[in-house]
Amino acid sequence: MNKHLILLLASMLGVALLWAPSAWAGKANDTLVYTSEREEPNIDVWYNSSREGIVVSRMIWDQLIYRDPKDMSYKPHLATAWEWKNNLALDFTLRKGVKFHNGEPFDADDVKFSLEFLADPANKTISTYGRKFIKSVEKLGSHKVRVHLKVITPHILEYFASSDFVIYPNEYYGKVGNKGMDLKPIGTGPYRVTFVDPGKIAKLERFDDHFEGSAKGKGKIKHIVWKTIPDKVTQVAELLTGGVDWIWRVNPDQAKNLKRNPNLTVVSSETMRIGYVGMDAAGRSGDSPMKKLKVRQAVSHAINREAMAKNLAGGGARVIHVACFPSQFGCNDSAAPRYEYNQAKARKLLAEAGYPNGFDIDFYAYRERPYAEAIVGYLHEVGIRAKLKFMKYKALRGKVRGDGKKSETSLLFMTWGSGSVNDISAITSFFFKFSSDDLYRDEKVRDWLQTGDTTVSPKVRAANYKQALTRIAEQAYWLPLYTWSMNYAFTNELDFTPTTDEIPRFFTAKWK
Repeated sequence: MNKHLILLLASMLGVALLWAPSAWAGKANDTLVYTSEREEPNIDVWYNSSREGIVVSRMIWDQLIYRDPKDMSYKPHLATAWEWKNNLALDFTLRKGVKFHNGEPFDADDVKFSLEFLADPANKTISTYGRKFIKSVEKLGSHKVRVHLKVITPHILEYFASSDFVIYPNEYYGKVGNKGMDLKPIGTGPYRVTFVDPGKIAKLERFDDHFEGSAKGKGKIKHIVWKTIPDKVTQVAELLTGGVDWIWRVNPDQAKNLKRNPNLTVVSSETMRIGYVGMDAAGRSGDSPMKKLKVRQAVSHAINREAMAKNLAGGGARVIHVACFPSQFGCNDSAAPRYEYNQAKARKLLAEAGYPNGFDIDFYAYRERPYAEAIVGYLHEVGIRAKLKFMKYKALRGKVRGDGKKSETSLLFMTWGSGSVNDISAITSFFFKFSSDDLYRDEKVRDWLQTGDTTVSPKVRAANYKQALTRIAEQAYWLPLYTWSMNYAFTNELDFTPTTDEIPRFFTAKWK
């Protein structure tokens, strides 16, 4: 046989073996293979804000604080203690005896370097929170730092517990930079990277020297492989044949079919993303019916949210009544009133508002078209002849924001995930403090939110947020719909628990 042909066949066989399902997937090889559809060319989380990047970053790097997804409490991690010195200064006592994957010892220099790197606009990191909140970092000792903030930021612990503020080894990153961290990531996390083919595959191995006292705990599975498969049908096929052990973002029809397979577990889990119907109460889009309170109340009574959550969103979804996710700090679900499904009441309110025969209006949406169509159907039943304008997210956000003063939308259906930040400031304050996304422009709401956002007193924050949420509900600026759920499918041999922040924690997964 031709020598070149032999080499070509050998090469092809090697590739086939590399991707063969039996080569490494599963409990027998102590190797968890998970997949997602996005090709991620950048593992350095300072320059990658995608969900996929965040998932892998939690295995490789650590934060000063860990937020327990079970009860959303903050737990010591790289920092053993923290204390507010004043409204603009926070002290961290750092854990001793921690080492990075390359043996470099962890200390205050790494924290100072990491946070100040993120704070420097010249570095152009993806996350803007470092630039927004951090002024400087003062080294108080080999294992103690004081972080000085630019503005009073009571929810800053959320960011210290997030992937936005992971800690990098200052000496290593100083030498290799972004490119080096992409190809050979080094952290203190429970897993270390052994191989990367950008955009295709990353292989991780349990870091047995992960520090004692870690809030994440020691990794349970020896090897974890992240494999990119752009096509969802192919992902499902790989799961069924044993090529991968875990997939997510499974659509409801696929989830229903996969549940019939006795070798798989399919879980529908609630996420922090919520849906809402927004109404232009401020009249930024012109003289719209949405400027009238009774019309907004009519819209709120016209939609059967319970039926939508049950029949469309699937398991895990629940109806919400306030403009935030229930677990977020300050999200007080007792804010009144609540808008029950009552189409007769909706028609009465429309008549009282001067629209006994209803009216025509454009209704904008960008995702879950069946949900949008269901809302249109409910509105038509009470006389609001909504015409669906379905478009891409970027285009719709552009119409909402307009030129900052005027908007092109008066009635819309959108969602918000809060960036998995468990604080009301990541959602309610975003939409109701006179930003270009604010279609309501209520000065009372703005001022209550501003007070809550600029004090470190939990009691004062909670009281002001409750007032803001109550007024938002009374004025029917939003009709909060329900929480979003996500479907996961994985081998029955795997013990895996989803979390509401949509960050799979594979370092807590284990084989049964």
